[in-house]
Amino acid sequence: MSEFLLLLAAFLAVLLALSWPLGALMARIASRPANDGAGFGARMERGLLRLAGPAASTDQGWKAYAIALIAFNAVGALFVYLLQRVQASLPLNPEGMANVSPDSSFNTAISFVANTNWQGYSGEQTMSILTQMLGLACQNFFSAATGIAVVFALIRGFAAKSSSSIGNFWVDVTRSTLYVLLPLSIVLAVFLSAQGVVQNFASHVDAKMLEPITYSVPGADGAPATEARADTQTIPMGPVASQEAIKMLGTNGGGYFNANSAHPFENPNALTNFAQMIAIFLIPAALCFTFGRMVGDIRQGWAVLATMTLLFVVACCVAYSAEQQANPLLTQLGVDASASTLQSGGNMEGKETRFGIAASSLFAVVTTAASCGAVNAMHDSFMPLGGMVPMVMMQLGEVVFGGVGTGLYGMLVFAILAVFIAGLMIGRTPEYLGKKIQAYEMKMAALVILVTPCLVLLGTALAVTSASGTVGVANPGAHGFSEILYAVTSAANNNGSAFAGLSANTPFYNALLGLAMWFGRFAVIVPVLAIAGSLASRQRLPVTSGTLPTHGPMFIGMLAAVVVLVGVLNYVPALALGPVVEHLQLFGE
Repeated sequence: MSEFLLLLAAFLAVLLALSWPLGALMARIASRPANDGAGFGARMERGLLRLAGPAASTDQGWKAYAIALIAFNAVGALFVYLLQRVQASLPLNPEGMANVSPDSSFNTAISFVANTNWQGYSGEQTMSILTQMLGLACQNFFSAATGIAVVFALIRGFAAKSSSSIGNFWVDVTRSTLYVLLPLSIVLAVFLSAQGVVQNFASHVDAKMLEPITYSVPGADGAPATEARADTQTIPMGPVASQEAIKMLGTNGGGYFNANSAHPFENPNALTNFAQMIAIFLIPAALCFTFGRMVGDIRQGWAVLATMTLLFVVACCVAYSAEQQANPLLTQLGVDASASTLQSGGNMEGKETRFGIAASSLFAVVTTAASCGAVNAMHDSFMPLGGMVPMVMMQLGEVVFGGVGTGLYGMLVFAILAVFIAGLMIGRTPEYLGKKIQAYEMKMAALVILVTPCLVLLGTALAVTSASGTVGVANPGAHGFSEILYAVTSAANNNGSAFAGLSANTPFYNALLGLAMWFGRFAVIVPVLAIAGSLASRQRLPVTSGTLPTHGPMFIGMLAAVVVLVGVLNYVPALALGPVVEHLQLFGE
């Protein structure tokens, strides 16, 4: 446990050191007047906004902001869909990848536009270099910038002193990409390339293996199997480092390779693994400081960050403790856990030996607490309770740091709910950051909180009661149910990681998960923007002796309790049918 706690402490210390200055930078970016600034970046910004036309030069109310956002993302989804459907006829396709099927193209287009990056396909065997770069990598930038734009709009709603505007979507998405995502991605891509992550435009390479592999080939029509030998291995190439950087920084998660960050060409060593975890949380953590600066009280940002950190640390300890247990089924087979794991025991199934249990458990919680979905270990092979932690992290709404922008605006909705509950307790109209929380905000907050549970539970029910949904389940019983529950949870919460074991690249799942991803993204964003518009139109009230402090330990504890109670209670019966039952069966309790 000491090894894990040291890793966790180092992770949080580096994260804090990097996120503080980035938060200050983003606060200046979000608050800067239009057409302000000099230098190459400002000139590029003005040039891009001129391309957007007159719409980029006017303040927008929440409805105009929402329409621009949805239209932008709808066009992006259509572009990615069409690119996949005709990739066989386009350049930068050295392997001659065929056109992608309509249902898979539909699913993937929505997935990358919604910042989910769910992949029902094998990247190195399905997507051309052009599709990976022009379609998927570009949407990694745009979907992340969309999340940042939304949280900028919500923060302006809290900070405004009676205004009808929450900013301009085109300005916000341009600045987020130009000043935050692009520079950070360049730095991280160069670092990853230096560490051995592939970055080229070459076709696949056939490498001669040191030791040939002997495998069995089934005979035809009942004939006996024959042995075959292979002494070469096909090594896929491509612009991996550049896509890996924005994949992590934008909490996208879609891997260039099917094995994602467990692949040595995406994540070669312990240092790159640590850097990728930092990259996932960097912008979400920095946005907490951006929030505090923009509302004029940095303590508010610290309170939100402390709540996220508290929940994150608890989840990490639970996941690591579960994975430190030896699997009793392996023990019955006489497998020596301490010898097979190169550690002091524990469950190393599905994990890379170059990372071990500690780094794999931490990565699993990081990637699901954020809406990232990148994996360096197979969550399907975790112990039942160890696998339940990533599932719960998503079901909380991914507000424990969460995605780029999405984590903070999700946590602020829970903060609105927390002050509303506190107001009911003392018989006072609730306030948060000087803005009265009234019926309209609570209706919108209820929509934000209930959309994803409805999508998850109804989608899972449809899948487990449908022949098309159960035919792809490789594992019967509680574990098979967990695989379906995890897949729909991942899609509706825009995470993108998978439990594996579920054959989801079928018309049924491509359609079901595609719809869950779209509504899980935009049916949450629209009510958040409505809250922003409503709050922006109200005067900020002065602090009085009756104002509930929202920066101290009491509020942090209350906010954490509301997140856990409201976020998890919806899923308790489903979790009981899946990982909890599997745990009891495995340990005979």
